[in-house]
Amino acid sequence: MNWLLVVTGAMVGAPLRYLTDRAVQSRHDSLFPWGTFAVNVTGCLILGLLTGSVAEGAAGSHLQLLLGTGLCGALTTYSTFSYETLRLSETGARFYAAANVAASVVAGLGAAFAGVALAQAVWA
Repeated sequence: MNWLLVVTGAMVGAPLRYLTDRAVQSRHDSLFPWGTFAVNVTGCLILGLLTGSVAEGAAGSHLQLLLGTGLCGALTTYSTFSYETLRLSETGARFYAAANVAASVVAGLGAAFAGVALAQAVWA
Protein backbone atom coordinates (compact mmCIF):
# COMPACT_ATOMS: atom_id res chain seq x y z
CA MET A 1 0.00 0.00 0.00
CA ASN A 2 2.80 2.46 0.87
CA TRP A 3 4.47 2.22 -2.52
CA LEU A 4 1.13 2.89 -4.22
CA LEU A 5 0.75 6.14 -2.28
CA VAL A 6 4.25 7.24 -3.31
CA VAL A 7 3.64 6.32 -6.95
CA THR A 8 0.30 8.12 -7.00
CA GLY A 9 1.81 11.28 -5.56
CA ALA A 10 4.69 11.11 -8.03
CA MET A 11 2.28 10.65 -10.93
CA VAL A 12 0.81 14.03 -10.06
CA GLY A 13 4.06 15.74 -9.01
CA ALA A 14 6.15 15.00 -12.10
CA PRO A 15 3.78 16.43 -14.72
CA LEU A 16 2.90 19.29 -12.36
CA ARG A 17 6.59 20.12 -12.12
CA TYR A 18 7.06 20.10 -15.88
CA LEU A 19 3.93 22.14 -16.64
CA THR A 20 4.60 24.66 -13.87
CA ASP A 21 8.23 25.06 -14.90
CA ARG A 22 7.29 25.69 -18.54
CA ALA A 23 4.45 28.09 -17.64
CA VAL A 24 6.55 30.15 -15.22
CA GLN A 25 9.67 30.22 -17.39
CA SER A 26 7.70 31.29 -20.48
CA ARG A 27 6.61 34.43 -18.62
CA HIS A 28 10.17 35.54 -17.87
CA ASP A 29 12.69 36.79 -20.37
CA SER A 30 15.66 36.11 -18.12
CA LEU A 31 18.54 33.70 -17.72
CA PHE A 32 17.40 33.03 -14.15
CA PRO A 33 15.64 29.63 -13.89
CA TRP A 34 12.37 30.95 -12.46
CA GLY A 35 10.43 27.77 -13.24
CA THR A 36 12.70 25.50 -11.23
CA PHE A 37 12.89 28.09 -8.47
CA ALA A 38 9.08 28.23 -8.29
CA VAL A 39 8.55 24.46 -8.09
CA ASN A 40 11.29 24.02 -5.50
CA VAL A 41 10.00 26.79 -3.22
CA THR A 42 6.43 25.54 -3.63
CA GLY A 43 7.55 22.02 -2.72
CA CYS A 44 9.30 23.37 0.38
CA LEU A 45 6.11 25.15 1.44
CA ILE A 46 4.00 22.02 0.91
CA LEU A 47 6.48 19.88 2.83
CA GLY A 48 6.58 22.44 5.65
CA LEU A 49 2.78 22.46 5.87
CA LEU A 50 2.73 18.68 5.87
CA THR A 51 5.47 18.41 8.50
CA GLY A 52 3.70 20.90 10.75
CA SER A 53 0.41 19.07 10.28
CA VAL A 54 1.98 15.74 11.19
CA ALA A 55 3.66 17.28 14.24
CA GLU A 56 0.29 18.58 15.41
CA GLY A 57 -1.42 15.24 14.81
CA ALA A 58 -3.60 16.55 11.97
CA ALA A 59 -2.01 14.33 9.30
CA GLY A 60 -0.63 10.82 9.31
CA SER A 61 1.94 8.65 7.65
CA HIS A 62 -0.18 7.88 4.60
CA LEU A 63 -0.48 11.57 3.76
CA GLN A 64 3.26 11.94 4.32
CA LEU A 65 3.91 9.21 1.77
CA LEU A 66 1.41 10.57 -0.76
CA LEU A 67 2.29 14.27 -0.53
CA GLY A 68 5.72 14.37 1.07
CA THR A 69 7.53 11.52 -0.62
CA GLY A 70 5.45 11.15 -3.78
CA LEU A 71 4.21 14.61 -4.77
CA CYS A 72 7.04 16.73 -3.35
CA GLY A 73 9.66 14.18 -4.36
CA ALA A 74 8.57 14.42 -7.99
CA LEU A 75 7.66 18.12 -7.92
CA THR A 76 10.95 19.43 -6.58
CA THR A 77 14.23 18.94 -8.34
CA TYR A 78 17.68 19.28 -6.86
CA SER A 79 19.30 17.84 -9.98
CA THR A 80 17.78 20.45 -12.29
CA PHE A 81 18.65 23.20 -9.81
CA SER A 82 22.26 21.96 -9.81
CA TYR A 83 22.43 21.62 -13.59
CA GLU A 84 20.94 25.07 -14.20
CA THR A 85 23.32 26.65 -11.70
CA LEU A 86 26.28 24.94 -13.36
CA ARG A 87 25.06 25.99 -16.82
CA LEU A 88 24.71 29.60 -15.70
CA SER A 89 28.22 29.56 -14.28
CA GLU A 90 29.73 27.94 -17.37
CA THR A 91 28.12 30.47 -19.72
CA GLY A 92 29.51 33.39 -17.75
CA ALA A 93 26.33 34.29 -15.91
CA ARG A 94 28.00 33.87 -12.53
CA PHE A 95 25.82 36.48 -10.85
CA TYR A 96 22.69 34.54 -11.86
CA ALA A 97 24.31 31.29 -10.70
CA ALA A 98 25.13 32.76 -7.29
CA ALA A 99 21.71 34.39 -7.06
CA ASN A 100 20.06 31.07 -7.90
CA VAL A 101 21.91 29.30 -5.09
CA ALA A 102 21.35 32.03 -2.50
CA ALA A 103 17.71 32.71 -3.40
CA SER A 104 16.83 29.01 -3.61
CA VAL A 105 18.30 28.22 -0.19
CA VAL A 106 16.83 31.29 1.53
CA ALA A 107 13.40 31.06 -0.11
CA GLY A 108 13.22 27.28 0.26
CA LEU A 109 14.06 27.33 3.95
CA GLY A 110 11.79 30.32 4.47
CA ALA A 111 8.90 28.52 2.76
CA ALA A 112 9.47 25.38 4.82
CA PHE A 113 9.56 27.33 8.09
CA ALA A 114 6.49 29.33 7.04
CA GLY A 115 4.65 26.12 6.19
CA VAL A 116 5.42 24.59 9.58
CA ALA A 117 4.41 27.80 11.36
CA LEU A 118 1.16 28.04 9.40
CA ALA A 119 0.27 24.42 10.11
CA GLN A 120 1.01 24.89 13.79
CA ALA A 121 -1.14 28.04 13.88
CA VAL A 122 -4.05 26.21 12.22
CA TRP A 123 -3.82 22.89 14.08
CA ALA A 124 -2.51 23.88 17.52
